[in-house]
Amino acid sequence: MKVVWRDIKAARNSYAVLYAACRQAGYTLISSDHPKGEVTCYSVNSINEPHYRSEIRDAEGITIVGGPHASASPLEVAEYADYVIIGEGEKTLPRLLDAIMTGSTAPVPGVATKDGITQPDHTVLLDAYPCFLEIKGFLEISRGCPHACAYCQTPRIFGHRMRHRSIDAIAASAARVSDARFVTPNALAYGSDGRTPRLDRVERLFQRLAENRIWFGTFPSEVRPEWISDEALELIRCYTAGRKIHFGAQSGSDTILSRINRGHTRGDALNALDLCRSHGFTPIVDIIVGFPGETGEDLEMTMDLVRSIIRYGKVHVHYFMPLPGTPLAKAEPTPLPQDIERLFGSLALSGRLTGYWIEPRRRFLNLSGDNEVI
Repeated sequence: MKVVWRDIKAARNSYAVLYAACRQAGYTLISSDHPKGEVTCYSVNSINEPHYRSEIRDAEGITIVGGPHASASPLEVAEYADYVIIGEGEKTLPRLLDAIMTGSTAPVPGVATKDGITQPDHTVLLDAYPCFLEIKGFLEISRGCPHACAYCQTPRIFGHRMRHRSIDAIAASAARVSDARFVTPNALAYGSDGRTPRLDRVERLFQRLAENRIWFGTFPSEVRPEWISDEALELIRCYTAGRKIHFGAQSGSDTILSRINRGHTRGDALNALDLCRSHGFTPIVDIIVGFPGETGEDLEMTMDLVRSIIRYGKVHVHYFMPLPGTPLAKAEPTPLPQDIERLFGSLALSGRLTGYWIEPRRRFLNLSGDNEVI
């Protein structure tokens, strides 16, 4: 049975992960820029999903769709896909391929169809699967998040309890690459419960990967601002190659931070900025604008934080997008004033700001305002 993986830029690390899991089960996922073969697999998020909807609906073979959007809205996706994988795919995708190949009609746990949903019956043990094999990707060291930020899909898909891959398992995958780059909701939380640091375990990880060039605390292994400390930064400086720290402040307004259940304050972000500067790191800070209910005062406090960041760092700005499966899924973004849009444009031209501050689908799909996505 020929199984194709639809090549989508935003899902290339998912391809590495699921290629490895399927290889263990006897299947090879063949990358392709269009659907072909007996089965085509997709991983979509809420930004790019509309772009692939008609392609999936019209594909000649069997279609399997997973990813954040599919996990959050499985019955919606099942209207045009044959099968939808809910949540983690390492065990579920090979199970489903087995069922397709044998012609079994028994429901597969973790799979939805137009006839309904069969809930997952497991949580993935990370050590049961390599980070990647021949198809290289990032080293996923942790999964899940104990925080419950109202805009974020991560804890809703992967759970509120952190799971960590063992150092031995990480090292086995790291031996395949020269540079070690990690995937984790909070890099400094490795080996911990996600609320109390265990920097001794982070250091043991660094020591074990001494043959690698280590990149830590930058995309896609960002950290939380309240976890940044003198001890943590000295550890990163001692063992890793990077001199940038990427963290999410999200808003400069404590009112907004409390409302979205972010779990830290404006003061934590300012303290993290000072610590980065004092240890010689460039801070790269995520900011979200347009939160529902964001007032002019809230926005001004965020802009004041932006001005603090760009004195010796960079801002990565996002315009709020309601994501399915989150508490803010049906919330409306607050429009951004034109003078702020112009300021962001100016900061981007000067190299002090990256990201987007317009409607996300238009930016990422290169759609004009007149295009209708169907």
